[in-house]
Amino acid sequence: MNDALPNPAERAAKEALDRMNTCIDEGKCFRFEAGAGAGKTYSLVKALTYLIDKQGMGLIRRHQQVACITYTNVATNEITSRTDGHPAVLSSTIHSFCWSLIKDFQPILRELLPQLPKWQERLDEVGGVGARRIDYDLGYPTVREEDILLYHNDVLSLTVKLMEYDKFRRVFASRYPILLVDEYQDTDKGFAEAVKTHFLSSGEGPLVGFFGDHWQKIYGTGCGQIDHPGLAVIGKQANFRSVGAIVDVLNRMRPDLPQEVTDPHANGSVAVYHTNEWVGQRRTEGHWVGDLPPDVAHTYLAALTARLATAGWDMSPAKTKILMLTHNVLAGEQGYSNLAAVFPNNDMFIKKEDDHIAFLVDTLEPVCTAYRDERFGEMLAALGSRLPAMHSLADKAAWVRDMDTLMELRSSNTIGAVLDHLRNTKRPRLPDAVEQKERKLEQTTDELDSEESSSTKRLRQLRTVPYQEVVALARFVDGHTPFSTKHGVKGAEFENVLVVFGRGWNLYNFNQFLEWAGGVVPADKQESFARNRNLFYVVCSRPKTRLALLFTQQLSNAAVATLANWFGSESIHSLPQSA
Repeated sequence: MNDALPNPAERAAKEALDRMNTCIDEGKCFRFEAGAGAGKTYSLVKALTYLIDKQGMGLIRRHQQVACITYTNVATNEITSRTDGHPAVLSSTIHSFCWSLIKDFQPILRELLPQLPKWQERLDEVGGVGARRIDYDLGYPTVREEDILLYHNDVLSLTVKLMEYDKFRRVFASRYPILLVDEYQDTDKGFAEAVKTHFLSSGEGPLVGFFGDHWQKIYGTGCGQIDHPGLAVIGKQANFRSVGAIVDVLNRMRPDLPQEVTDPHANGSVAVYHTNEWVGQRRTEGHWVGDLPPDVAHTYLAALTARLATAGWDMSPAKTKILMLTHNVLAGEQGYSNLAAVFPNNDMFIKKEDDHIAFLVDTLEPVCTAYRDERFGEMLAALGSRLPAMHSLADKAAWVRDMDTLMELRSSNTIGAVLDHLRNTKRPRLPDAVEQKERKLEQTTDELDSEESSSTKRLRQLRTVPYQEVVALARFVDGHTPFSTKHGVKGAEFENVLVVFGRGWNLYNFNQFLEWAGGVVPADKQESFARNRNLFYVVCSRPKTRLALLFTQQLSNAAVATLANWFGSESIHSLPQSA
């Protein structure tokens, strides 16, 4: 019957879905491994619709639901939309889902909270937990007179601790007899281990289905591959995204999960370009060893994009994505080089690990953009709990006046000027962490030379940067430019992709990874190898039609040999000294 399906990918997909449905019918927990382009979300939705058809009415009668845990709010909304908001399905992020489970266990929460990192110190300052209600809102840890607000990760930690209680597990299973986990590889490690220990190993609890791909774990906090004797492993050997030329590379890279394509005859291309012929002095500092100087790297990138355009690539942002796995040229290309120079590592501003950057990019910029475009509903939503009181026309007039001033400072002044304005007006109010650092800066002198003062000096430097660099960073992080990093591409797809590999990330060295991939991975480097492999696989699997790699980092002969094995020797090109 499968032979009647229209193409090889469809046949492979049907085989995987049939195995999944059998697991559901038999009540057997499973892991659904869907490689890049396999249609993981489609498979997850098929599982949900199958459950709705088979068990939907029974679940509703018993006041139960299928819980579908997703990684982002966007994914949550997509699942809800594609299942028509069926009442037998709860689609939720892991934090929201866990909070819905634990919020009614207030006495135990008050008992467990002091055991979490940093909370004992906070609670000692106010005389302990007392009778305060434990609550969760925007993820900013706060102790107030009547309640305590949890940090995002506190919710997960408390859920893991509560999983040790038999009563909690019974409540969990009675409300959600089926648990499906989207992007399982990015699931909190503690939560994944708790599910394995208390549900899979015991044979009790909900039917659990994990959907994802451990080769696409590119975030540091995820659990990665989940193995357990109680899990049936289902590999979806299909690729509905990329043409054969690209899938052939992925299959040589990952022979244990070979994929079939929809059209074996579709045209496409792969190419690798390296800069080994350049004879100048490469960089020698820190994590930049072996990379080109920034101006030379920029020249090579510009020359290659022109070469690709001549070869038929449409280089418009709608058709081509340039993925930068280096900040050698990226900050300069995007217009936030002064901001980037403030931080000792890229993750502090790209992943918004710095409190100031997180507030400016995630809250203030959405507020300003919505205000500028007169989308006031979006503006209020972005403000959340920082919404100022507006009880009269005078309050509204003051709000408009302060926002107009903010917009002017945003366009023509520094980050420091914007922060000072917000501290004075409290429209919007700064997060406690940012406010505390600002107050500390006022009390600190330049002469301090402690470890603590380095962050203060960094903040002082950040305040001198033109605020427009925050605007540029926000546009880049949100994907509104032709460029991106690893953080903006997972799950995405593009017509054409050019990936620029260089140094500057302390956790990534692609020359070393390629050497290991072609030989033996040292026993103590398995985690590092997997981290580099996963990112390499993710970026190479984004394009539909054309893929090109540019290495500004110098490559060894062994690394080039690995690339030739995956891409074909005819696809490896050494760019000349002049690029």
